[in-house]
Amino acid sequence: MSEHVATIEWSRGDQAFADNRYSRAHDWRFDGGAVVRGSSAPTSVPLPMSDPAAVDPEEAFVAALSSCHMLFFLAFAAKAGFVVDRYRDAAVGVLGRDDRGRMSMTVVTLRPEVAFAGDAPDAETVADLHHRAHEACYIANSVRTAVRVEPA
Repeated sequence: MSEHVATIEWSRGDQAFADNRYSRAHDWRFDGGAVVRGSSAPTSVPLPMSDPAAVDPEEAFVAALSSCHMLFFLAFAAKAGFVVDRYRDAAVGVLGRDDRGRMSMTVVTLRPEVAFAGDAPDAETVADLHHRAHEACYIANSVRTAVRVEPA
């Protein structure tokens, strides 16, 4: 068992608050020292209260699923003796109403493209590596969202 920490920090500064026109921009601080600018999505809270250059929670959710899947895929490929040169995933998450009528990420589709060095595995082996990565992914195992894997 392990514990993972993120510190989220926002401050009002000199802006008004009660009029609901305050900035949603904030910082995500991680134990290794990384700081990521976060904000609400401009589709949820209009500009200028959102920062379109920052990472919104929905994007972070999609990235976490994609990253977790990739890390397990790379581990399983290495263990099987395959050499991965490049891995790219143009993952997409859809925000909509779930079966309870609540707004949620209803589906996330991972579209990984993998380039191998030397003898590449056949399509069936690649599909199995993706299946195993999906089954092992801690983040995918933690959510209600349907997560699809559509290798390119």
